[in-house]
Amino acid sequence: MTPPRPARYEIRMQAFLEFVLRHLVDYPDDVLVTHDEGPKKVVFKLQMRKSDIGKVVGKHGQTLTAIRNVMNAAASRRGQRVAVEIIEDGPGT
Repeated sequence: MTPPRPARYEIRMQAFLEFVLRHLVDYPDDVLVTHDEGPKKVVFKLQMRKSDIGKVVGKHGQTLTAIRNVMNAAASRRGQRVAVEIIEDGPGT
Protein backbone atom coordinates (compact mmCIF):
# COMPACT_ATOMS: atom_id res chain seq x y z
CA MET A 1 0.00 0.00 0.00
CA THR A 2 1.43 3.36 -0.99
CA PRO A 3 1.28 6.28 1.46
CA PRO A 4 -1.19 9.03 0.60
CA ARG A 5 0.23 11.86 -1.46
CA PRO A 6 0.44 15.23 0.28
CA ALA A 7 -2.26 17.72 -0.56
CA ARG A 8 -1.28 20.37 -3.04
CA TYR A 9 -1.53 23.18 -0.50
CA GLU A 10 0.83 21.33 1.86
CA ILE A 11 3.41 21.17 -0.90
CA ARG A 12 2.98 24.90 -1.49
CA MET A 13 3.26 25.62 2.23
CA GLN A 14 6.45 23.55 2.39
CA ALA A 15 7.86 25.39 -0.64
CA PHE A 16 7.05 28.74 0.99
CA LEU A 17 8.68 27.66 4.24
CA GLU A 18 11.81 26.53 2.38
CA PHE A 19 11.91 29.84 0.50
CA VAL A 20 11.76 31.89 3.71
CA LEU A 21 14.31 29.75 5.53
CA ARG A 22 16.81 29.75 2.67
CA HIS A 23 16.79 33.55 2.71
CA LEU A 24 17.40 33.72 6.46
CA VAL A 25 20.37 31.36 6.81
CA ASP A 26 24.02 31.49 5.78
CA TYR A 27 23.99 27.96 4.31
CA PRO A 28 20.76 27.68 2.29
CA ASP A 29 21.78 24.42 0.63
CA ASP A 30 21.87 22.72 4.04
CA VAL A 31 18.22 23.52 4.85
CA LEU A 32 15.95 20.47 4.81
CA VAL A 33 12.20 20.70 5.39
CA THR A 34 10.06 17.60 5.83
CA HIS A 35 6.50 17.21 7.00
CA ASP A 36 4.27 14.67 8.71
CA GLU A 37 0.53 14.77 8.24
CA GLY A 38 -2.17 14.04 10.75
CA PRO A 39 -5.92 14.29 10.39
CA LYS A 40 -6.06 17.95 11.39
CA LYS A 41 -2.40 18.85 11.85
CA VAL A 42 0.72 19.10 9.72
CA VAL A 43 4.11 19.09 11.43
CA PHE A 44 6.95 20.69 9.49
CA LYS A 45 10.40 19.59 10.66
CA LEU A 46 13.34 21.86 9.92
CA GLN A 47 16.93 20.70 9.73
CA MET A 48 19.84 23.06 9.22
CA ARG A 49 23.33 23.81 10.45
CA LYS A 50 23.55 24.59 14.14
CA SER A 51 25.08 27.96 13.30
CA ASP A 52 21.90 28.89 11.39
CA ILE A 53 19.40 27.93 14.08
CA GLY A 54 19.79 31.26 15.87
CA LYS A 55 18.95 33.16 12.70
CA VAL A 56 15.73 31.20 12.28
CA VAL A 57 14.72 31.53 15.92
CA GLY A 58 15.53 35.26 16.10
CA LYS A 59 15.60 37.51 19.14
CA HIS A 60 13.44 36.04 21.89
CA GLY A 61 11.98 33.63 19.33
CA GLN A 62 10.24 36.37 17.38
CA THR A 63 11.27 35.17 13.92
CA LEU A 64 10.20 31.59 14.54
CA THR A 65 6.94 32.78 16.10
CA ALA A 66 6.22 34.91 13.03
CA ILE A 67 6.91 31.95 10.73
CA ARG A 68 4.58 29.76 12.79
CA ASN A 69 1.86 32.41 12.72
CA VAL A 70 1.99 32.76 8.95
CA MET A 71 1.94 29.00 8.46
CA ASN A 72 -1.01 28.60 10.85
CA ALA A 73 -2.92 31.40 9.11
CA ALA A 74 -2.52 29.62 5.77
CA ALA A 75 -3.47 26.25 7.24
CA SER A 76 -6.53 27.58 9.06
CA ARG A 77 -8.14 28.35 5.72
CA ARG A 78 -8.28 24.57 5.23
CA GLY A 79 -9.30 23.76 8.80
CA GLN A 80 -5.80 22.54 9.65
CA ARG A 81 -3.20 23.38 12.27
CA VAL A 82 0.54 23.61 11.72
CA ALA A 83 3.50 22.94 13.98
CA VAL A 84 7.00 24.02 13.00
CA GLU A 85 9.79 22.17 14.81
CA ILE A 86 13.55 22.59 14.55
CA ILE A 87 15.45 19.31 14.60
CA GLU A 88 18.80 19.85 16.30
CA ASP A 89 20.87 17.25 14.44
CA GLY A 90 20.64 18.74 10.97
CA PRO A 91 22.93 18.18 7.99
CA GLY A 92 26.36 19.73 8.05
CA THR A 93 26.55 20.03 11.82
